Amino acid sequence: MKVAVIGAGVIGVTTAYELADQGHEVIVYERGSSAAELCSFANAGVISPGYVTPWAKPGMAWHVISHLWQSHTPVRLSLPNLNEAQWLWRWWRACQVSTFTKNRQRLLRLSTYSQQRLQSLTQRLHLDFDQTSGYLVLLRGEKEYLLAQPSLEGMKEAGLTFQTLTAAQARKIEPALNPAIPLAHALHFPNDQVANCRQFTLLLKKIAESMGVQFHFNANVQPLQASDPKRIRISPQDSGTPFDAVIICAGLASANLLSPLNLKIPLAAVHGYSISASIREPLDAPRSGIMDERFKVAISRLGQRVRVSGCAEVAGNPRRHHAASLNTLYRVLDDWFPGAARTQDNVQVWKGSRPMLPDGPPVIGPSGIDGVWVNLGHGSSGWALSCGSARALADSLSGRETDIDLEGLGIERLNLR
Repeated sequence: MKVAVIGAGVIGVTTAYELADQGHEVIVYERGSSAAELCSFANAGVISPGYVTPWAKPGMAWHVISHLWQSHTPVRLSLPNLNEAQWLWRWWRACQVSTFTKNRQRLLRLSTYSQQRLQSLTQRLHLDFDQTSGYLVLLRGEKEYLLAQPSLEGMKEAGLTFQTLTAAQARKIEPALNPAIPLAHALHFPNDQVANCRQFTLLLKKIAESMGVQFHFNANVQPLQASDPKRIRISPQDSGTPFDAVIICAGLASANLLSPLNLKIPLAAVHGYSISASIREPLDAPRSGIMDERFKVAISRLGQRVRVSGCAEVAGNPRRHHAASLNTLYRVLDDWFPGAARTQDNVQVWKGSRPMLPDGPPVIGPSGIDGVWVNLGHGSSGWALSCGSARALADSLSGRETDIDLEGLGIERLNLR
């Protein structure tokens, strides 16, 4: 089949690779000037199935409200527009226990499969990108430890490998942890990892190109036409190029592309930040991946750099950097690894608009419109879900049996009609 993939982030590139690997003729369209320019550019890099959870969960609404006026907070809420207000209403409704439980299981199923696919691709294709094994979740106080218990029970039932550690045990795994900061417990996931999403995406793009995949950059794809949805136009005057199938992997732009087909995808941006800096002294730096559970901030060792990622901003200006959010990242880094990174010069500051659906999981598969498929709404977990999502979609489009059950991951979950 001749297939168009819209979007060249990690979701689009992995999808293009899997389709080409199954013998399809693939053309990728990207409005940016290169692959992995937006959400795939400088994210935390965490691959941890146990920590891929719906943002819509019991108690989350109160958590957001209670943190509105705090200077160091994992969540910020600006004045929403109409679309964002509608999204927040749907998100609030999805925070009930039954909905969260189902979506948590769906995400765990997909993220575990995706981790396996990433490891398989890395080994089979000999991909060389910054990655380190191990993920340590720091619980500053007993409150964080007690709140983590329900999630830990679910992880045990799912068969995930982890250990609950004392502070002393955690410091043996990460010797550079600042002893002056109180630490009640830690959770260690030895089979998880942190890895450079952008490096992986660019490497896989090169391999996809060697397999015949074409990439068209600076391509402003027009919204799909209801009369001919499998025709791709890159300007209003363009007569278009016909395809057998079109895959929408365009992040936030996906909603606009699909709108003429009467598919009102409830996507909203949940903005996140990262700062990346060169390591000053390796002995003072983390060895792998760290999560500060109280502030929901990740500290990742990526080669000779440290990346600190976190904060969730709903609504607001995607181009404006909120000083307090960045200060939280610097504070958490300084708490745990003071002096580890050169944060006084050449710091890369990034803000990404992560496309999230109100209830959590992405949607993968046919859109309900003949020949139009979707792979979107991965939110802050796009890197952790990309390889599994891409393979499942490619298998579905090719008429093959998927390796995992896609129950609850189809577009019908959104009740758009």
